[in-house]
Amino acid sequence: MTINTDAVIEAGGPSRDAASGGVRTLLRLEGLVLAAGATAFYAHQGGSWWLFAALFLAPDISFAAYLAGPRVGAAVYNAVHSTLAPAVLLAIGLWAGPPLVTGLATIWLAHVGVDRLAGYGLKYADGFGFTHLGRIGRAAA
Repeated sequence: MTINTDAVIEAGGPSRDAASGGVRTLLRLEGLVLAAGATAFYAHQGGSWWLFAALFLAPDISFAAYLAGPRVGAAVYNAVHSTLAPAVLLAIGLWAGPPLVTGLATIWLAHVGVDRLAGYGLKYADGFGFTHLGRIGRAAA
């Protein structure tokens, strides 16, 4: 089985394409607003805080895809850490789904927001430490 990763990652761009300065700060503040808004909406919907705590870090299981190499790892990480899938899930949950669907989507969005706030951006194929928000971890040093 082959995975087409071209749609969710790029190679060769982390040093020239990473956000910096005020743009990086703005993107991280957007993460704060996303996390706060998603958490507030979750509270407004009356979701279980035990479920929130239990599932908040679940998207980070996508790190395991790096065992298949940086290209596959970046593709899977980006698919899970983009706002696209949880936003679609939230729309489905609000339109026709049970409250659990809305809750799962909201937890997922809160996770993505906290990651962005912390500086964990979408990944480039060059390795886990190369993100659209700049280098992280050993890559930053």
